[in-house]
Amino acid sequence: MAFTIATFLFFTILVAVLTWWTVRGSKRETDTDFFLAGRSLTGAFIAGSLLLTNLSTEQLIGLNAGAFKEGMSVMAWEVIAGCSLVVLALVFLPRYLKAGIATIPQFFEDRYGGAVRTATAILFIVAYMLVLLPFTLYTGATGLIGMLDLQSYFPGGTSDIAVIWTVISFIAVVGGAYAIFGGLKAVAVSDTFNGVGLLVGGLLIAVFSWQAIMEPGDTVFSVVEKIKQQNPDAFQSLGKEGEDVHWPTLFTGVLLLNFFYWCSNQQIIQRSFAAKNLAEGQKGVLIAAFFKILAPFALVLPGIIAAYLVTQDPEFAAKVGGDANKSYGALVSKVLPAWLVGFFAAVVVGAILSTFNSVLNSSATLFSLDVYKRFLRPTASMKEVVFSGQACSLLVALLAVVAAPLIFHGQEGVFGFFQKLNGVYFIPLLAIMMVGLFHKWANGNSALVTFFVGLAAMSIGTFATWEVKDANNNVIDPGWVVNWFGSAYHYMGLVFWILVVLQLWLGNSVMRRSSPYEQHDVGAVDLTPWKPAPYVGATLVLTVLGIYFYLAIL
Repeated sequence: MAFTIATFLFFTILVAVLTWWTVRGSKRETDTDFFLAGRSLTGAFIAGSLLLTNLSTEQLIGLNAGAFKEGMSVMAWEVIAGCSLVVLALVFLPRYLKAGIATIPQFFEDRYGGAVRTATAILFIVAYMLVLLPFTLYTGATGLIGMLDLQSYFPGGTSDIAVIWTVISFIAVVGGAYAIFGGLKAVAVSDTFNGVGLLVGGLLIAVFSWQAIMEPGDTVFSVVEKIKQQNPDAFQSLGKEGEDVHWPTLFTGVLLLNFFYWCSNQQIIQRSFAAKNLAEGQKGVLIAAFFKILAPFALVLPGIIAAYLVTQDPEFAAKVGGDANKSYGALVSKVLPAWLVGFFAAVVVGAILSTFNSVLNSSATLFSLDVYKRFLRPTASMKEVVFSGQACSLLVALLAVVAAPLIFHGQEGVFGFFQKLNGVYFIPLLAIMMVGLFHKWANGNSALVTFFVGLAAMSIGTFATWEVKDANNNVIDPGWVVNWFGSAYHYMGLVFWILVVLQLWLGNSVMRRSSPYEQHDVGAVDLTPWKPAPYVGATLVLTVLGIYFYLAIL
């Protein structure tokens, strides 16, 4: 175990040193330098940062746990992201770079006015502080504790919550150092270094897992058949009724959450705003799309193999204990050589830190440019603006550390709960974004009304419950309001289309602009597109459809 801890610390420190060496001498005096890396990122860094910002314990543990329970259908969260990224590269990114924005709320101001910018900026910051960061910290800490058996290093009698809080604090300190003192370039560079490690480590787990169930004379196809004999639905891409990602949800909430996450979520797409030109931005986004399509090999397949091993290996089954969330950790400890466990733990920490420090940087950007500079200190110097962002990052990090165990500890189905919380603000923001992009007449008031109606509708659907009682007044059917619609994802789809219709009606009647909206090029970067981009994008979309078709008939 001491050697495992040593290799873990070595790789973690190595990434920090390499990041410092790469970004030393980089300018961080202006808001563009700090928040957008001086608009200097090339395609490789954008792709690496996009992937690592997204990839964290929610995928490593959550998706594999989903695959353990439901098979290949959970790949939708990864594969459909490839299509969403194609839309980002070809449709959204040219408009974002044309506007020269650093934040999504800035785009909303250009389209709708200052009130919408302020409302959306505050919502992003609050959601990151109370939902995304606590979830990332909590799942990261619990995963790391199990992987490195950290509980054994604490004095006897130390409570689980105390250990979790200690590990969360460690993650927050290391991740905050990147975001607060290094800015976006340090985040992007560290993401890329960690990305290499995560890619290698994730693929090693998949390969070693596959080897663990192969017998002499087996081929890839014979192993697939062996798994299918034990579970005929293991490789079915469309899922079945009752599963979390049954095929109808691909056209409602799953699609909408995925689409917003990759096309309009500040935390993710900020690194594409930092592209040195449109061509590099499109290259980076499409490279990321390619790897998202391949992601199920590392993020879904091990979970399917773990489910098979439970039926074949009593010792492994005992370690899992029927808890899907333990399946990935048990699989890693079973198939990975001991000398690689520390390396992989460091890679996992890198994924956690990537999401954590990227969200901190995005929160700082939103506060500094959309709140501090606009309302608190309009005459502030660039150094003061950057300092305000660093102070915001520190405050958000501290509050997230405190909130993480309070919100998620003891919560059953933590991944599903997290997705429901995301839907509360994803759906109304996506509705006003889509109308704003493709309808020229809706004004800011129509966006505000739609925005607040959407928040209310999603909050009611997410948090309100009902109770059905029998003749003796006993509760026989407690559940979420969204279950009336068959799925929380169907409810999200219904609310989204109601919001779109509402804003279009308002924008064409009582809340219509006096003149149509026209976007102007501010000249921030060269907008010459990457010529192969449409062809690469079409190939990626066809690949996604081909994967779904092949697995549906497998």
